Amino acid sequence: MARCHWLGGTLRPRDCSAGGGCTFYAGCGSYAVRRRLTAPVSWGGRFFLLRGLRGSPAWVKMAPWLPKGLVPAVLWGLSLFLSLPGPIWLQPSPPPQSSPPPQPHPCHTCRGLVDSFNKGLERTIRDNFGGGNTAWEEEKLSKYKDSETRLVEVLEGVCSKSDFECHRLLELSEELVESWWFHKQQEAPDLFQWLCSDSLKLCCPAGTFGPSCLPCPGGTERPCGGYGQCEGEGTRGGSGQCDCQAGYGGEACGQCGLGYFEAERNASHLVCSACFGPCARCSGPEESNCLQCKKGWALHHLKCVDIDECGTEGANCGADQFCVNTEGSYECRDCAKACLGCMGAGPGRCKKCSPGYQQVGSKCLDVDECETEVCPGENEQCENTEGGYRCICAEGYKQMEGICVKEQIPESAGFFSEMTEDELVVLQQMFFGVIICALATLAAKGDLVFTAIFIGAVAAMTGYWLSERSDRVLEGFIKGR
Repeated sequence: MARCHWLGGTLRPRDCSAGGGCTFYAGCGSYAVRRRLTAPVSWGGRFFLLRGLRGSPAWVKMAPWLPKGLVPAVLWGLSLFLSLPGPIWLQPSPPPQSSPPPQPHPCHTCRGLVDSFNKGLERTIRDNFGGGNTAWEEEKLSKYKDSETRLVEVLEGVCSKSDFECHRLLELSEELVESWWFHKQQEAPDLFQWLCSDSLKLCCPAGTFGPSCLPCPGGTERPCGGYGQCEGEGTRGGSGQCDCQAGYGGEACGQCGLGYFEAERNASHLVCSACFGPCARCSGPEESNCLQCKKGWALHHLKCVDIDECGTEGANCGADQFCVNTEGSYECRDCAKACLGCMGAGPGRCKKCSPGYQQVGSKCLDVDECETEVCPGENEQCENTEGGYRCICAEGYKQMEGICVKEQIPESAGFFSEMTEDELVVLQQMFFGVIICALATLAAKGDLVFTAIFIGAVAAMTGYWLSERSDRVLEGFIKGR
């Protein structure tokens, strides 16, 4: 069968005879069981029959045993080794982990476990023991529908491999699930209610919340009036406060929220529609239906008009900022650099001029300090800047230790004066190579083959030498040297 399989121990017909004692280990999904057999064992094909977790019979797959002989033993050990997971250094590195997702509430985990369990029951509703003799199995054992075999097979697929919370909860509640399966199904057919609410106390009935399962605002039938979500509903946690939908408010979402009005209401339903833009409360959707205005607006003849915070000194801007009115609010923007305090944008709205600027008409304009002698140093000249100036060295001079000194232009050196010793050696080798090739060409009396060899050798040596000095040669030609 799929759920339980042999993990170790002595399990062969001759070892587990009637009345004999032997120990076996069976892996059952996320857990393992160890049993010592002291009762007769029945065999059916590749499965053996034993007393199970709660005393009911169950089929477990027959255990293999080590074959005799060296070669079969080696092959058996090799197949066992290949079936095991590889060592950690042979396994691929896991991808970088991002921040873990928030853990679900235990009640939600329990609900998912029960839903998966019920799907497993539907999947196995037409199954049998699979031992090859269904009639004998049901006569000697019990009906497959209520057997431990079916329970184990269902539990095997309850949790996905990556759902660690489900596996942890299944490990904690496995004995409860077995108790419900064998003893409580008739009196408590709702596994979710019996396991998650009554036994583990992780969940509450719908419309309730908290450790004592108190009713949500608005009642258990329609929590939050049907227009919001009760925090912690159905769990043993949460505050029970209503998170209302847009347009709804109040403790149980039974009123229209800020900026909405009652378009329709009866004993069971409330329809809230949006007011005109700046209205906080209104009697209808029109501009003239306002009863209360949002912040930054004032009510005037049932209309909301914008308050000019800049004109009423309601703004709070800094000394070097000016106020700009916006719909329902205002902005503070920086004054121009030429201003010490301002009433608006640009140098023409200054209250006073900043140092380095002067009043010219209605504007604060830059003062050109370079029109006067402000750089007394020798060989210095003035450079005007926005709101100031700076002293720099005249052309052909550079600053050194706080004074301007004349730049020394080095005299032009010969082309070969900058060559290193290694480059001189290469040039000498090239020279002797050219002489040798020239003599060989003359000796050949102008033979074309030797002439081609000569030209190739000269080109190769010249290219090698230029590759070592290409940057210097280029710079020398550009400077005319």
